[in-house]
Amino acid sequence: MEKHVEIERSIIKKYRKEIWKPFIKGINDYQMINEGDKIAVCISGGKDSMLLAKCMQEVQRHGNKEFDLEFLVMNPGYNEYNKQVILNNAKLLDIPIKMFETDIFDIVANVDETPCYLCARMRRGYLYKNAQELGCNKIALGHHFDDVIETILMSMLYGGQIKTMMPKLHSTNFKGMELIRPMYLIKEEFINAWKRYNDLNFIQCACRFTEHCTTGDNGGGSKREEMKTLIKKFRQTNPYIEMNIFKSVHDVNLKTIIGYHDDETSHNFLDDFDK
Repeated sequence: MEKHVEIERSIIKKYRKEIWKPFIKGINDYQMINEGDKIAVCISGGKDSMLLAKCMQEVQRHGNKEFDLEFLVMNPGYNEYNKQVILNNAKLLDIPIKMFETDIFDIVANVDETPCYLCARMRRGYLYKNAQELGCNKIALGHHFDDVIETILMSMLYGGQIKTMMPKLHSTNFKGMELIRPMYLIKEEFINAWKRYNDLNFIQCACRFTEHCTTGDNGGGSKREEMKTLIKKFRQTNPYIEMNIFKSVHDVNLKTIIGYHDDETSHNFLDDFDK
């Protein structure tokens, strides 16, 4: 049996409960895929996006909807080693990628304030643009359950607002385009387990400033890593803490919220307190 077939079987068989079922549930619950879609699966080269690509291949083969896929890799300025790791993994996993070049890393290297924000914005824009040129109406990103929880906590603790990572979004700059996150319900621990089980090695992150870390599971020093550590501490006293955080943004009681806004309109509980 070829290696990529073994890897595909591990998603459907060994990790059916931990990966495949939550993958399908996320797609169905949030209505991410429609008949006739053409979806650009965006691959950074890390474990999350590579697993996303394999899962999307599987749901295309075995799902009940007809849709097309493109596997899009943007090179923001990887060193040659990391670029080759991506190419080798794509071949090993039987993912027919299309890679395009950009100079994003060179641009953000000269930015003193918020280079990560600028990098993320530019990368997203390039992905939308190239996906649209390929005739796609959606892009799929590899964000997982842990990313969602960490985003909620970061928004509260550092942004002073209740905000989450949405399972799908309409693009504001590319008409007719949507962003979907099919791995929304998959926990990172199972992605790591799948990677280890299949003896796979991926690049760790897309940033030139940390690209010497090529095959680890975690980076260090970021606010997101800080949230991972915090959640780990929470979990020691309450194993359901992550799911409770997740459920909290699915069931917001506006009668217990001091204030909220919808686009440009702000609301306060005092607006109709005496009515």
